[in-house]
Amino acid sequence: MNRSHLILAGTLGLLLSVGAAAAPSQAITASGNFHPLPHAAFQPSKTATYKVVFGMTKASAKPDQVNPALERVARTVNLYVSAGVPLDHLKFVAIAYGPATALVLDNAHYHAQFGVDNPNLPVIAQLHKAGITVAVCGQAVAEHHYQNAWVAKDAEVALSALTTITELQQQGYALMPL
Repeated sequence: MNRSHLILAGTLGLLLSVGAAAAPSQAITASGNFHPLPHAAFQPSKTATYKVVFGMTKASAKPDQVNPALERVARTVNLYVSAGVPLDHLKFVAIAYGPATALVLDNAHYHAQFGVDNPNLPVIAQLHKAGITVAVCGQAVAEHHYQNAWVAKDAEVALSALTTITELQQQGYALMPL
């Protein structure tokens, strides 16, 4: 190979590697779209560990669409990952309660209540696979006259949202109300 071919090959390789590095990384593809802003202020540290408890309290206005609070959890994961934070540095717990309780129902029971398949299940499954805990308030499950067995397999039933949030805050988790 002559010198001009080596320079061309090196330049092409550099351009391809820069393009690959600039491509946004997205851990949760079922939801959580974002706009990459690699030069914006307040970028997360790639070496820090982030502890957040998300309080998901609102029902979806349209039961055939992903709950907006759950979408925000997915977006938060994707923003941190796109900034280079490893998934194992994200200690996130998203707990549904109040009007948001139904978002964690398995498909059969969600369909029975709303007449459509549960659009939240693929997001919950991907969050679970990424190491993010999705939970539901056990008190809210009971108050909605649901059974614990109706909760999606990738979600956990917690004693309550009240105890979960306060317990996690005492462990250094930041509260993100949604």
